[in-house]
Amino acid sequence: MENHLIRLINLPAGKPKVTDFSLEYEQLPSIADGELLLKTLYISVDPYLRAKMSGGHQPPLNAGDVMYSRAIAEIVESRNQNFKKSDHVIGFLEWKDYVISNGNGLSKITKDATSLSVYLGVLGSTGLSAYFALRDIGKPKAGETMVVSGAAGAVGSIAGQIGKQLGCRVVGVVGSDEKASFIKNKLGFDEAINYRSTNNIQKAVNSLCPNGVDVYFDNVGGIISDGVIINMNDYGRVVVCGSIASYNDTEVDLGPRLLPLIVYKKLLVQGFLIADYTKEFAKGISSLQTWLNEDKIHYAETILEGLNRLPEAFVGLFDGKNEGKMVVKVA
Repeated sequence: MENHLIRLINLPAGKPKVTDFSLEYEQLPSIADGELLLKTLYISVDPYLRAKMSGGHQPPLNAGDVMYSRAIAEIVESRNQNFKKSDHVIGFLEWKDYVISNGNGLSKITKDATSLSVYLGVLGSTGLSAYFALRDIGKPKAGETMVVSGAAGAVGSIAGQIGKQLGCRVVGVVGSDEKASFIKNKLGFDEAINYRSTNNIQKAVNSLCPNGVDVYFDNVGGIISDGVIINMNDYGRVVVCGSIASYNDTEVDLGPRLLPLIVYKKLLVQGFLIADYTKEFAKGISSLQTWLNEDKIHYAETILEGLNRLPEAFVGLFDGKNEGKMVVKVA
């Protein structure tokens, strides 16, 4: 069987380009005892993959590697007693039309009225990142002010809505007027800042957060985070979930020296990785599913179709082309 795949052929210098990837072909062998043949349905496209290309996330992605990320697949042939044909599974899979697996790291998911792709978004690692990071680090309380950067993205859009469910006043930072309207009118954020049309992030945050900022959910880093953190209240909490603004940097951007500010405002600043929470996924999914069923949180997806569009989808993350979760539908 001829199979298509996406390979990383160049480590990006700065922002990734579509030409850093190649669409290739391989002959797929027959599966052996204990193996599965998976038909890829949906592939998650995430900013952290760029950090893997620079060695910032382990294991790294190197030139010549076949790309991989979280994906949903259907089993079309099974010689593994733990899985049967037509089961739907989720796990880390290579960017291919078909994948041969021994089943390790795969989890079964139920196909119901909910689109399967939500298991890569609001009910997947992005939604769970928002849930656990706020539960254990941000700890928002009713009446507090919370700011979310990357607020129209996969994680930020859910984080802001969770903040609203917990009684916070939530301000989102986004990259366009359209996204500002989206998070206010569709997701229920109280206010939005378009950083591209704002000359001074610090003043913009101060204007919309006259009582200061208690919780900052940081998905971007850079000058946006500098402007928010300066407005933090004493004992404020900063969740560092991502740093998309610096993933393409070729040199370390030191920025303002915020350590004195962290000291005298007694701030908690803590990084977050969803990999630390795999044993609690079921609990988080249950809570998020309840909010979904009760129409208390909403999700958005940007879905491109075709394996060949994966490089385009990935590059689009760094141009702000997505509202909510970026996903490629393969089949």
